[in-house]
Amino acid sequence: MKIFPAFCSLLLWAGAALAQPYPNHPVKVIVPWPPGQATDIAARLLADRLQSALGQPFVIENRPGAGGSIGSDIAARSPADGYTLLAASSGPISIMPSFQKLPYDPLKDFTLIGVITRNPYALVVHPSFPAANAREFVALLKANPGKYTFATSGTGATAHLFTEWFNSLAGVDARHVPYKGSAPALTDVMNGQVDYAMETVASVVGHIKSGRLKTYGVSSARRAGALPEVPTLAEAAGMPELDAAAWIGYAIPAASPREAVARIAAEMRKAMDSPEFRERLLNAGLDPATLTPEETASFLRREQERYAAIIKLANIKVEN
Repeated sequence: MKIFPAFCSLLLWAGAALAQPYPNHPVKVIVPWPPGQATDIAARLLADRLQSALGQPFVIENRPGAGGSIGSDIAARSPADGYTLLAASSGPISIMPSFQKLPYDPLKDFTLIGVITRNPYALVVHPSFPAANAREFVALLKANPGKYTFATSGTGATAHLFTEWFNSLAGVDARHVPYKGSAPALTDVMNGQVDYAMETVASVVGHIKSGRLKTYGVSSARRAGALPEVPTLAEAAGMPELDAAAWIGYAIPAASPREAVARIAAEMRKAMDSPEFRERLLNAGLDPATLTPEETASFLRREQERYAAIIKLANIKVEN
C-alpha cells in the first residue's frame, strides 16, 4: 500500500510548513486612510522594507473613513495570527477615544509594535490667499468670524484636533469641512473651495514646493526636516503653546503571537538604524522617530492623556 507512506509524507510536509519561521505567507497591512495620506506613505515605505527583509509580501489595504476608526476596527477584529497589521496613527488610536465611544479599545485591542515617525502639520492656503504671513492670516480670520472655512481629513482626526486647537489659541471662528482623508481635503484647498487646512508636512510638501499651496508655518516646536526654511507657528504666529506632531507606526491585534511582534519590531529597529531608510522618510516629508515595543504602552497612555487635555482646554466638540 502506497497510501500510508504518502499520507505520512503529507503530514511531514505540513508540519515543516507550520514550523517555518514567521512570516511564511503574505502579511496584510490595513491603512485606515486613503492613498497619499501621511500614514499611507509611511506604511508603504515600511512595508517595502519589511518585504525585502522578511521575504514575504506586505500587502497594503486602504480602508478609510470615520477619522480612521473604520479601518482600525477592522484590524482589531482580524484574526490575531500575526498576519494582519494596522498602520497606526495618532487620530484613531490616541485622540478619538477622548471624543467618542469606539468599537475598539486602542489600549486593550492592540499592541503597538513601534513608531517610526512623528510629523508636524503645516498651515496651508491657496497661493492667492491675501495674508502674507501667519500673523496677517490670524488677523484676517479674527476680523471676519464665521466667514472662512477649513478642511480636515475627518471629524475627530488628528488634523481636526490640531486645527481646532490652533483656532482656539488664535481666537478665530471658522467653519469645519470634514473629508475622508487629507488628499481630497487638500484638493479643495488647492481649488479654492475651502480656505485653509492644517495637514502633515508629508501630505503638503510636494504641493508647497510646486507652488500649488502656500504655507504660513508648522505646528511643532522645531522646524520640519523636509521644510527647514518654513518657520514654526509658535514663532510666526506668536503662539508659544502650540507644539503638536502626529505619530505613525505599526500595531497588531493584542493577542497575536509574540514571535510576530518580536520579528517585526526587530526589523523596524534595523530600518530606523539605516541612514538610507531614514533618508527615504525625510524625502517623503516624514521626520524619523524611534519607539521600541517596551516603550509603547506608556507612550500610548501619555498621548491619550495629552490629547484629552488639549480637547478639554480648547473645548473641541465632534460634529454629528
